[in-house]
Amino acid sequence: MTVNMYVCAVPVATVWTSPESARELDADGVSNPLHLNKWLEKLAYEERIDLCNSNRVQTQLLYGEPVIVDEIVGDWAKVIAVWQPSKKDDRGYPGWVPVGQLKKASPLEEAGGFVRVAVAKSQLWNLDGSPLMIVPFNTILPLTDESESYFQVETPDGAALVLKTDIVRAPSVHQFKKRNAAAAVDEGLAYLDLPYFWGGMSSYGFDCSGFTYNMLKACGHFIPRDAGDQAKSGEEVPIDKPERWEKGDLLFFANDEGKGNVRHVGFYYGNGLLLHSPSTGQSVELLKLAGSKLERELCAVRRYGNEEGGN
Repeated sequence: MTVNMYVCAVPVATVWTSPESARELDADGVSNPLHLNKWLEKLAYEERIDLCNSNRVQTQLLYGEPVIVDEIVGDWAKVIAVWQPSKKDDRGYPGWVPVGQLKKASPLEEAGGFVRVAVAKSQLWNLDGSPLMIVPFNTILPLTDESESYFQVETPDGAALVLKTDIVRAPSVHQFKKRNAAAAVDEGLAYLDLPYFWGGMSSYGFDCSGFTYNMLKACGHFIPRDAGDQAKSGEEVPIDKPERWEKGDLLFFANDEGKGNVRHVGFYYGNGLLLHSPSTGQSVELLKLAGSKLERELCAVRRYGNEEGGN
């Protein structure tokens, strides 16, 4: 069976629940060229919360991220995001993306490894020195050459340059230096006050599990995409022994005072604090758990990024 591999051809592609999920006001978010900031600025609170309440958005892709295309219907492609593990499909995270935001993956002649954007936003340059586009944190691209200040990378738009100071490199996508989960918390502190975005997987806005996924990805770990799946992986940590919790452990919260479905996740910061991307209308913050609504909803603690439970 032939697998149709494509790559994301815009800085951030939103993966929708169905082709009908995108509204007229989402036009700037489904275009190529993408007008991401313009789209986000148009979305008032009611329109942002509707992305969740009407189940419009599933997840997002970053520039160059590979997907399997199962079928194309009109201007839309049914995709599987293979880097985002999910119980929804054994191959990865499913959803729909405009065909115009994808490009057919072409086999690389020769890659000298991969680079990952290690800063919030990085400028990609054309080989003639003109700016190509801005790409977000955790964008991963194949490395083909280097000079004193730049790495040359292969992108969906051809060869491009990126500043060496903005990236880290590795021999393969799954061989970036593995760091412990405490380092993921430190990465997350760079995004304090970043507004929450439902389905968000980029430094333009994370949802709760997109935040934990991406900070651990930055430390060399690919964990499940959704909070419910994250709560079932990793290493179990006793929920009733907070003295054994470590910086970087994932704390999970559920409806019905912890007895319902998992609805939220964040990092344990230490000292009784939670680092998380809370909900629409709020921003990434440090929260004192004691006395908060979330304290009563705690349902699981899991540890990623070590030998016992690391991915």
